[in-house]
Amino acid sequence: MTTDDFDHAPALVFRRATVVTVDDAGVITDGDVLVIGDRIAAVGTGLAVPEGTVEIDGSGGILMPGMIDTHRHMWQANLRGFGADWTLSEYFTFYYLQWGPHFRPRDIYAGNLLSGVESVDAGVTTTVDWSHGLQTVEHAEAAADALLAAGGRFVLACGNLLGGPWEWANDPAFRAFVARRTRADTDMLALQLAFDVTGDPAFPERAAFEAARELGLRVTTHAGVWQATNDVGIQQMWDAGFMDPTVTYVHCSTLSDDSYRKIAASGGTASVATESEMNAGQGYPPTHLLRRYGIPVSLSQDTSVWWSGDMFSAMRATLNADRARCHLEAHAEGRTVTVNEARAEDVVRWATLGGARAIGREADLGSIRPGKKADLVLVKNDRSPAMRPILHPYGHLVYQAGRGDVHTVLVDGRVVKHAHRLRGIDLGAVHDDVDRTVDFLRSTMGEQAWRDGMAPALPAGERIDNPYTYSAVDGRDAK
Repeated sequence: MTTDDFDHAPALVFRRATVVTVDDAGVITDGDVLVIGDRIAAVGTGLAVPEGTVEIDGSGGILMPGMIDTHRHMWQANLRGFGADWTLSEYFTFYYLQWGPHFRPRDIYAGNLLSGVESVDAGVTTTVDWSHGLQTVEHAEAAADALLAAGGRFVLACGNLLGGPWEWANDPAFRAFVARRTRADTDMLALQLAFDVTGDPAFPERAAFEAARELGLRVTTHAGVWQATNDVGIQQMWDAGFMDPTVTYVHCSTLSDDSYRKIAASGGTASVATESEMNAGQGYPPTHLLRRYGIPVSLSQDTSVWWSGDMFSAMRATLNADRARCHLEAHAEGRTVTVNEARAEDVVRWATLGGARAIGREADLGSIRPGKKADLVLVKNDRSPAMRPILHPYGHLVYQAGRGDVHTVLVDGRVVKHAHRLRGIDLGAVHDDVDRTVDFLRSTMGEQAWRDGMAPALPAGERIDNPYTYSAVDGRDAK
């Protein structure tokens, strides 16, 4: 079999995989999944298939639904890892006040394409691009073009960190962009509005919410971010009637009980970016609270300027953080946790079906069921000692597997990666484009600003005295 066979076969079938359906069927051992066109046609064991069907051997692997990242600033992938040591304040200063305005449309394109290809390669079949670098319509066009070229399924959540959403969301040029990009003949690129509610007593964001409803677009907003967005914004949204199932609240780390109740009552969803929340300071990852309030959870990776686009890492970090918080709460009360409430199955669900719900696609994405879209990921690596044995499939996906184990990826029934190799992507050209952006930004910033941006000055440290070490006080040399 050659990869060209995928493009001409009447159907495709995965054979003998451990199928994690994230559906009522649960886990199917030695399972088969038949794909015809862009849909899952059948799920079971020993399936009969049409003549000429291409077969992919799933033995020794786990077949799962495509993962869905519900919040990633994809344009920032062109400075991958640059802010590894940043705090949230340093991130805001760099992008909002200093260097974000220097990103040209071609730089947005380069970052989006790199991040989009990374998503597909890592088994993330749908990514919400929280694209707040869209200073002009030309920037937005570049972002959309890059996503369409990346081979995955994307949601372009349009934002502009340099302008008020009440203004740009109602600009005629932006409205024309939405009309151009809202097409009935494809669902590979959808649109949302991305903006935050700052708590300004005048509530200027009202006009942006009204624009979203007029345009028929969902809204994604950073909420519960320490000293940035808080309960005042939630109350304003509630009073104005803008809290409903079409809104996703990102982070949700520092909200009051009342705000969590409002989100739950209105049917909103949360996007938790655990690695971001633990490192940048938005607040403690809140899944331990969201579970208790009954708020639907999805997962995200936020930005590659800090972290990766690896949703396996997101699942692992989220389960660790949830359990750690439960242990800490118990210890503070003199108790011991003897049974974990948060399970590996939960975070796999949040990374798949939870994401589908957050983007309004629960009916056709996020699980393996006949009739749903064929967005599928085979996690299989015969060269990895960590891929045997597979005893607890959910636990294996969370704690044993990684993006290097992604063998085959289908998006909309198309094979975009097989045998650990991307199809139809010139990765060298993608890298060259990003290199040009890096060269431009580095020269624009200058070497000193470049170095200072990457390595923020350390604060003065405080050392705790230790009486158990020698010191000059007793006449001996310090150690």
